[in-house]
Amino acid sequence: MAVKVTDTTFRDGHQSLLATRLKTTDMTPIAQDMDSIGFHSMEVWGGATFDVAMRFLYEDPWERLRTFKKLITKTPLQMLLRGQSLVGYRNYADDVVEAFIDRAGDVGIDIFRVFDALNDERNLERAATSVNQSGKHLQLTLCYSVTEEGSMGGSIYNLQYYLDKAKVFEDMGADSICIKDMAGLLSPYDAFELVSSLKNSLDIPLQLHTHYTSGMASMTVLKAIEAGVDVVDTCLAPLALRTAQPAIEPLIISLKGRDKDLGIDLDKIALVDDYMESVLQTYRPLLDTPNISVIDTKVLQHQIPGGMTTNLTAQLREAEATDRLSEVLDEIPVIRKELGYPPLVTPMSQMIGSQAVSNVLFGRYQMISNQIKDYVYGLYGRSPAKIDDSITKVILADYEKGNTPITERPGNLAEPEIEKSQEAIKELSENIDDILIYALYPTLGLNFLRIKYGVDPIPEEIKDISNPSDTGNVSDSNDSSAALHKSDKTKMFNVYVGEKCYLVEVDPVNSITGIRDQSTELVSPDKPKSNNVRRNNEVLAPLPGIVVKNIVKAGQKVNKGETITVLESMKMETSVPSPIDGTIKEIKHEPGSKVLKNDVLAILKT
Repeated sequence: MAVKVTDTTFRDGHQSLLATRLKTTDMTPIAQDMDSIGFHSMEVWGGATFDVAMRFLYEDPWERLRTFKKLITKTPLQMLLRGQSLVGYRNYADDVVEAFIDRAGDVGIDIFRVFDALNDERNLERAATSVNQSGKHLQLTLCYSVTEEGSMGGSIYNLQYYLDKAKVFEDMGADSICIKDMAGLLSPYDAFELVSSLKNSLDIPLQLHTHYTSGMASMTVLKAIEAGVDVVDTCLAPLALRTAQPAIEPLIISLKGRDKDLGIDLDKIALVDDYMESVLQTYRPLLDTPNISVIDTKVLQHQIPGGMTTNLTAQLREAEATDRLSEVLDEIPVIRKELGYPPLVTPMSQMIGSQAVSNVLFGRYQMISNQIKDYVYGLYGRSPAKIDDSITKVILADYEKGNTPITERPGNLAEPEIEKSQEAIKELSENIDDILIYALYPTLGLNFLRIKYGVDPIPEEIKDISNPSDTGNVSDSNDSSAALHKSDKTKMFNVYVGEKCYLVEVDPVNSITGIRDQSTELVSPDKPKSNNVRRNNEVLAPLPGIVVKNIVKAGQKVNKGETITVLESMKMETSVPSPIDGTIKEIKHEPGSKVLKNDVLAILKT
């Protein structure tokens, strides 16, 4: 029987290679052509598209989905949903999960690929029930991971682990199961064994999603097809390979005339390939990579999903510490082991990566994101292996919810959020789409909605984003929340690409003006030094980001170590503490403000 194909070009392809920056207007011209090709489904939404559309492209993510649904009428539309985390980076309340899935189904999603970063079925329960009740296709997902062995096996991620999880998912009402190999770690022969065993165990279709990062993906897909997989994910060649999916074109030729023939016309593919080649010329700055090799041979050692490396590099660049990337890569597997071997998939990959950067720059677990604290406490679900007791003690030492991790389903503890979100934006909108935008991203969402409804002007950095060369950091799904200020050394150049000319501003690295005197170290002398410095009475931003909320007010007394401000950086929230005992003289930034590293957040008096 012919194998079916899900195309990822409109979602994971450009999320992996273009930091999700492909604009809707650059996809719509070929949407109907793609619809006529005969794909099993087209993945067009979810993942980082919801966030990036608002943060960088000034697009309403709901309108993007509506546009695709109008143009793509024959091919089912598919989205990637992060279980209880939906399209965000924390577990949301059940009422948000239900409302989001109901609305996504109404607007245009036919197939929901639902995963949990920990493969914890408890975090899939409410989403699975909601999808089933909507009458849409529920695809539950096995996040593929390995430990030090580098292949399927060992005490955690062995064949029986995946077979047991798959049966649990089938019993939860899944219409199909997907193997999600986000880092390209699934080797060809492990794929054959895994797919063969799952096909013998399951009564529902099986799909494979993998990435080309390690260079094995095309071989892995072919062996999975030989083993009987029903559907595979591929991408159009211009957005395939590297950290994206394998290209469909070689697969068409390889299987042509055989019993697994895809039944797809290569000439039709060639037409849309030509279009993508032309439109992607304007995105070339985002496609450029420092690596000459198409594959990352080191991924089999550090096991980091492709875009995560770019994300880490961006974080280190902002901290003026790019020379420490190797230390961060060495730190990641250590943290992962200490934290119970979570699969490196959103949001765990971002959480582990950001913590590795913090450990290297500020000392091990001296600065801990709120998300890592929540994870260790149990709010993200059950870790695959036991978290190191000594690390739990350190991370939860000052955690506001307590120092004894929970064991129940995290969603049980979340208070309803829809009504509060509705109240928060009632002056702007009563539309459920907007309410969900705010519920998912209170800070970013409110900023976007204020711009959408004309309360605030479009920021210059959003205007500039229309030129991909001005999009700031390139990363898989996590981008710097603060644009760098231009220095007085910025120069303008005409750059010619074919027949087109682009006006590009170039600013030398580390030429940002206005950095204050660097007098007093934020960390004590016995800890590793960092670039984070302050005056005695100033609280500085340790990283660039967005002010989520200020915990204290002017005139309030604070003790050393007490949280002053919560800062969102690279989607992770960090509590910024007071460096001394004193009284708040001034809070410098309102929630929603963008700040650079070392910007003053508050001024104290003693």
